[in-house]
Amino acid sequence: MRKTLRWPKDGGVNAVKRLFNCQQLNARDIWTHGVAQPITYLPAVFLGLLLNVLDGLSYGMILFPLGESIFSDLGPDGLSMFYVSCIVSQIVYSGGGSAFKGGIGSEMIEVVPFFHKMAFTVLAEVGQDNPKSVLATVILSYALSSILTGAVFFALGYLKLGSLVGFFPRHILVGCIGGVGWFLLATALEVCARLDGSLNYNLDTLSLLFAPATFVLWIIPLLLACGLILAQKVIKSPLFMPLYFLSIPVIFHILVAAIPNLDIHALRDKGWVFDAPVSGAPFWHFYTLYAPDFHAVNWTALLKTVPAMFALTFFGILHVPINVPALGVSTGMDNVDVDRELIAHGLSNALSGMCGSIQNYLVYSNSILFIRAGADSRIAGLMLAAGTFGVMAAGPKVVGYIPVMVVGALIFLLGIELMREALYDTWGKLSKLEYLTICAIVVTMGAWDFVIGILVGVLLACVSLVVQTSRKTPIRATYSGTVARSTVRRNPTQQRFLREVGSQIEILKLAGYMFFGTIASVETYVRKLLEEHRTTTRFVVLDLSHVSGIDFSAAEAFTRMQRLMGVRGVEMILSGVSRGGDVGSALRGVGVWESALVFETLNEALEFCENEFLKALYHESSNTATEQYLRVPVKPGAGEFNGGFEPSSPRRALVQNAAATTMTSDEVVQSTRWASFRQPLPLILQTFQGVTDKNEDFWFGVCGAFERRCFKEGEVVFRRGDPSTEFFLIEEGIFRAEYDLDQGHFSESIVAGTTCGELPFFSETPRTATVIAEKATVAWVMDSNAWQKLQKENQPAVEELLRISLKLTTERMHAITRYVLLLLRVVGMRCADMGA
Repeated sequence: MRKTLRWPKDGGVNAVKRLFNCQQLNARDIWTHGVAQPITYLPAVFLGLLLNVLDGLSYGMILFPLGESIFSDLGPDGLSMFYVSCIVSQIVYSGGGSAFKGGIGSEMIEVVPFFHKMAFTVLAEVGQDNPKSVLATVILSYALSSILTGAVFFALGYLKLGSLVGFFPRHILVGCIGGVGWFLLATALEVCARLDGSLNYNLDTLSLLFAPATFVLWIIPLLLACGLILAQKVIKSPLFMPLYFLSIPVIFHILVAAIPNLDIHALRDKGWVFDAPVSGAPFWHFYTLYAPDFHAVNWTALLKTVPAMFALTFFGILHVPINVPALGVSTGMDNVDVDRELIAHGLSNALSGMCGSIQNYLVYSNSILFIRAGADSRIAGLMLAAGTFGVMAAGPKVVGYIPVMVVGALIFLLGIELMREALYDTWGKLSKLEYLTICAIVVTMGAWDFVIGILVGVLLACVSLVVQTSRKTPIRATYSGTVARSTVRRNPTQQRFLREVGSQIEILKLAGYMFFGTIASVETYVRKLLEEHRTTTRFVVLDLSHVSGIDFSAAEAFTRMQRLMGVRGVEMILSGVSRGGDVGSALRGVGVWESALVFETLNEALEFCENEFLKALYHESSNTATEQYLRVPVKPGAGEFNGGFEPSSPRRALVQNAAATTMTSDEVVQSTRWASFRQPLPLILQTFQGVTDKNEDFWFGVCGAFERRCFKEGEVVFRRGDPSTEFFLIEEGIFRAEYDLDQGHFSESIVAGTTCGELPFFSETPRTATVIAEKATVAWVMDSNAWQKLQKENQPAVEELLRISLKLTTERMHAITRYVLLLLRVVGMRCADMGA
């Protein structure tokens, strides 16, 4: 910022040093840089002057509502104010404020309706009987609005918030542009038809417009504008439009001179030519409208224009983040600093307001024409500023000879183009709701009020966001417990049982921001789920791992869903939530946290559901010999089995049938014969069941390779990176494997009746995880010495153990892959949504 603020001083000092440094300057340099090079810029500067003149006739002449008698003589003053704004902005941008050396600064056509709004507000407050106060207040409000716009521009750039403006919905801006187009068409009719006051939408105004004497005044400019639009489809030269409009006054005055009985004064009285400035008023006449000591300013009326000032500022700041990157792409400048351009716009607007003028900005279309004409130089921009001053000095005298049809055709052209951009170019490219929003903004701005139109646009943008977001359900995936399983290593009997009862677990993976518009689809889905599976569903897991936030309405919906599930005997479980997070805080605020089961990860939630079902299996098998191998790996402090099912409920019957089926299976029946064997033979047979066809006689010779070992709760079994010197069969308790990888953290439980560490042990690779005894655990361990001895004495057993290791590894890889894909499905869908 300091660099930007010092550029006028630093640039001037450097220029003086270069000018008087005789060792660096010679006659050739002076001729090249001081004479020859500026001459090459003259054609481009002439084109820039033509563009400024045409814009001045289009925007500056209607800066004040000329239809009101109190403002009817201020066309030349508006033109001078326009030129002052152009000169100030050109000096700022070309003097080093902007990165675009040949950028052209000019007034925004979109601000004219807001100026008229402020003028009518002051006029309504002060009244027609005090013209001096009206004019002093109106012109001061114009200047203050420019200073306000500059302050906002500067603040956005200084705080580096330029990117925030880009979040404003584009279709709302397009609707505002269409509203300006409507305003310009109405203004063109007012100017050409010389209507008293504003254009009223009634039959009297309609009959006046189609009166022969009035009809010809506005139909000719309209035809000229339409003719130019059609001609531009064939003629693509950028000089065609300026020359087209410059030829109109030339042809007009040739006809006036050639046709007898035509007099310029008579044509001026009939509305064909603008009135001449009063008493040859100079170009600086608009400064006389300011009250020297502000005694004529009506401060109450000025305060009433503040809303229009802010609306004007709000609309103005939307252009820079759009025009600047577009101009950078068109000129090949890839690294344009939007914040620097905002600061430059802040300085130019603030200085323009201090000079008694109006807003300005970097005009994309004019800048492209100027730069492509060969004026990509700060010298050319300063030459344009000097030329604009010369035009301004001669401007007031020329106004009295400008045909009204020239200005009218220009305004009609701009109005038609803006309306086409808003209503025609967007047809079929936007959703129906977005297009209707644009139409609503255009009609509101055109027929009612510009400030109200912007408010309507913002309101409709909010409604549109809610509607469109609500159509995208936050439910990104649904699974049953038969597909989604925890990563806990379980023995074959437990796995078979869980496959039978897994349909009683329903998992809903949610993503995005949950608010009143999106939570409705979740509630609807849950209600439908409970109606369709009311007799079979036992747990509904709502995974919030990818939920970015939740509002009060959505949090309240979770309480309703919990009550709904409770009535039907279904347990609601929340996963992916931390107590200190935003989602957790919102759920605590409505009381869900205290009454629902909450887990930090989906894996923990699935493990809990599986354990609850395994308690039923344990209850069924409590009197069997296989009881110790079916123990549920509940954490310390967990309660005993209570079923969680209503007596004689279909859910209970389903679980009991699954438990009975499991307990009468061949695997379980066969295991009853092993109860009389001495450990670790029963454990080996139970653990390897389903992955080997060898009987107890084969495995008896392996028992000597294992030794019994007890681990205390919290004891580290081995750490990641340690040599793999042991292989474990777990008899009782739980191991917890912690994987701290570069891709993230992952953990799994290893329960009784399963193996641990077999793949690194047999492959002689370092440990990939840190394993801790989660509770007091009994395991049978084979170390490296026993393995080497077994290799020498029992080669068939060695080969079978290696095959079993590969099979168990395949099962583990399948389980881990299934769980990872369960997580990645939501992440992938979220990335696809962001890319869309």
